[in-house]
Amino acid sequence: MDSETRIVTFPRQIVENFRQAFVPRFSFAGRDPQFDRTIPDDRPVILTGSSAPNIIDPDSGEERRATSKDIADIAFLINELPGYDVFSISTLADDATAGQFSVSRFYPSLKNCLKPVRSNTANMQDLLQVLELGAIIAGGEEAYKERPIISHHYCPVVSPLTMDVKSLEALMFLTEKGYPVYGSIVPNAGLTAPMTLTGTLALGNAEFLALGVLMQMIRPQTPLIYAVLSTVADLRTGAYAPGAIETGILQMAHSQMAGFYNVPSGGYIGLTNAQVNDAQSGYETGMNVTAALLAGADMFNMGGLLGGLMAFDFAKAVIDNEIAMMLKRIQQGVEFSKENLALAVIAETGPGGNYMDKMHTFEHMRTTAFLPGLAIRDLRGPWEEAGRPDVHSRAMNAARQILTRDNPAVFSQDVDLKIRKRFDGLVSGDAGWGK
Repeated sequence: MDSETRIVTFPRQIVENFRQAFVPRFSFAGRDPQFDRTIPDDRPVILTGSSAPNIIDPDSGEERRATSKDIADIAFLINELPGYDVFSISTLADDATAGQFSVSRFYPSLKNCLKPVRSNTANMQDLLQVLELGAIIAGGEEAYKERPIISHHYCPVVSPLTMDVKSLEALMFLTEKGYPVYGSIVPNAGLTAPMTLTGTLALGNAEFLALGVLMQMIRPQTPLIYAVLSTVADLRTGAYAPGAIETGILQMAHSQMAGFYNVPSGGYIGLTNAQVNDAQSGYETGMNVTAALLAGADMFNMGGLLGGLMAFDFAKAVIDNEIAMMLKRIQQGVEFSKENLALAVIAETGPGGNYMDKMHTFEHMRTTAFLPGLAIRDLRGPWEEAGRPDVHSRAMNAARQILTRDNPAVFSQDVDLKIRKRFDGLVSGDAGWGK
């Protein structure tokens, strides 16, 4: 540490030594083990976008502050949408009881979702409450240590090249305890990083190395993720632009660096600056996640948010589920095998033939193509006869169908009573529309 500037630097040899302790995998555990996911093995692992202050009200269509009831509903929705692998708590909870800010977010999430749950906490007191909540659900502290069902995430580096005290304190504590935790690097070119893509990459990469090396100093071979939200500011207005194509380009570059360090990669990618589910929302999300996947990214915080991370929208989450399923289909790629080459059926059908009546077509018609539930493929006539539906309305209908039925994820009454006895005045955590 320089005694005058109080800047801490990591000598190159220290970085190289501790970099050898990086591990190539990171795992997320769910309440139900069938939903456990590990990257990169299970890539692409799809998460919701997280921590938006607002929500698009599903009844009025107006933006308002989000509550714990909204979190419960979103958790239920994500549990039922197959494209999502992890519920990264999508919003804040404006109705949180005093002293229970973070537990008022984690409780409705864990109560209504069997998949892994991931988010952050505001301070150490909140973090200890959340860990206690996890232990009650798991059946005790030792059971939770054996299988931690909460993954923690922070932004402990404030660009340029500065550590945040509170989030770094939490990350260091969790690393010491061996609980799953990682940090995101978020340089913004033109404001907190150089106004070039390679300059922003260099700065962000240095920040990742500083954080990663610190974690290995605390506990060697701690799993981590090279996670980023590197952006380029729109300097016409100074607007934050996570939906810009440069976000995708920077994610591609960071993922290539992650490959060099042999660690899993990903981050907040597939976001949009659009305020509604329009063409802008679709192309910003779709182009960036596709580019990132093809460049090697493993984890995608992409689902449900509009307006540059400011508001959650139920229809957007359902639309992004369909995009997620398409990403998983891209990852499957083309399977080369004797059967899939289909030479026998090609010879049988011959020139000018038809494949519609072949058993080979029947056997493969549900697996070769992804069959979307929202995308409209009808001709114009049938589409008009159906009332000219758009993707947004179809997505809202799909959300409504899920959120008006019983939720299979809710944990037992016995567990719920233990939680509510420990946290007096806790939010209800109940999900469902019309309930």
